[in-house]
Amino acid sequence: MTGLAGLPPAKLAAHEAAVARLRDAYAAVPAGVSVRLAKPTSNLFRFRDTASASRVYLDVSDFSHVLHVNAEDKTAVVGAMTTYEDLADATLRHGLMPLVVPQLKTITLGGAVTGLGIESTSIRSGLPHESVTEMEILTGDGRVVIATADNEHRDLFYGFPNSYGTLGYSLALTIELEPVAPYVHLRHFAFSDPKACMDAIAEIARAGEYQGHRADFIDGTAFSPDELYLTVGAFSDKAPWRSDYTGQKVFYQSQQATREDFLTIRDYLWRWDTDWFWCSRPFGVQNKYLRPLWPRRYRRSDVYRKLVALDRKYGLTAKLDSRTGRPAKESVIQDVEIPVEKGADFLQFFIREVKMTPVWMCPLRLRGQRTWPLYPLQPGEVYVNFGFWGMASLPAGQGDGYYNRRIEDEVSALGGHKSLYSTSFYGEEEFRRRYNGEAYDKLKATYDGGGRLLGLYDKCVRGR
Repeated sequence: MTGLAGLPPAKLAAHEAAVARLRDAYAAVPAGVSVRLAKPTSNLFRFRDTASASRVYLDVSDFSHVLHVNAEDKTAVVGAMTTYEDLADATLRHGLMPLVVPQLKTITLGGAVTGLGIESTSIRSGLPHESVTEMEILTGDGRVVIATADNEHRDLFYGFPNSYGTLGYSLALTIELEPVAPYVHLRHFAFSDPKACMDAIAEIARAGEYQGHRADFIDGTAFSPDELYLTVGAFSDKAPWRSDYTGQKVFYQSQQATREDFLTIRDYLWRWDTDWFWCSRPFGVQNKYLRPLWPRRYRRSDVYRKLVALDRKYGLTAKLDSRTGRPAKESVIQDVEIPVEKGADFLQFFIREVKMTPVWMCPLRLRGQRTWPLYPLQPGEVYVNFGFWGMASLPAGQGDGYYNRRIEDEVSALGGHKSLYSTSFYGEEEFRRRYNGEAYDKLKATYDGGGRLLGLYDKCVRGR
């Protein structure tokens, strides 16, 4: 028996007591007072003033650990606030890992399911929510329900991904796991134009390998229109050598310097976290003289994000730019999914018009044939996630939102989709059309009919 019902009795009793406490705390919040989760970390980039007398933060610390790993069935029951760092550590001890492990350590399982997560296994395993078999959810109307693909809450099960906590909060999730080998053997393939790179992605999606190298993992980096790399990884029982990118070396730079590499499976999972992809550069962490002075325990994505939050709060960069006469900058932080046959068009547009590099490239394809209503990717279609995170200098006379709006327009024109973890500018009707407002309204009426939680548009676009 899997899921919560299969937990050892003592663990089940402790979890049920925690659920009861949270449900009571939620019920005690007065009407008209907004609710947030008291999480120590966040990977959203919708920064808000957290000081508000009309807001209550629910203590969800009881849901931040792995409840049980069933190595025989290759499943785990996990508190939804558990970070992927803790989840991976718990499953790797059994020679297993989640089917998709998003690239930053403090992303939580619940966050990756109610939002969207992606990583280099997504070409064969889809998105994190596709390996969930059971969701325990505190709904907006105060109920605690178990949602599966075939019970009376199946609509919530399929509609929960991309709802961003506007229908309810997941408390515990049962997920599938897969066996791992001790190491990952990487090969970095270089390309001199975007179309050839996209063609290679399509070939890998068809064949599951590239030039004889098995594609258990695939992602890549575009440094310029004529310098792109795909990193194809294969599980390996042996490693002639092992690289370490938690110390003085920086992972993304290795794509330009080497053609082959070996990492432990744990180091592979967190290869991007040490330098937050390449976003540690503004803090001087990649400077060869400063890096040894920056304590290793602080070379983490959550530390860098806190520094960004402080900068946003006090406007330090904006004030410095103003005093030195530099052009104003716009924060351009997005992940977008583009059909692979249009990927070269998007990449050329982005590098030409926004002029931000590097750009992360991560192929994906839905694992199954079922669609997920609030993020309607097409089954069988190969997409490429382009991730870009940084500041772009604004042209004279242009204000904040200039680049992000242009990107949204280009994504729409190319038949793509945009993740909602960052700022969005869609008009309400377009937003409803792109994110299935009709299906969302039905779910909202069923599970939060009183509007206790924010609506999806209010949360993700209006930023309330």
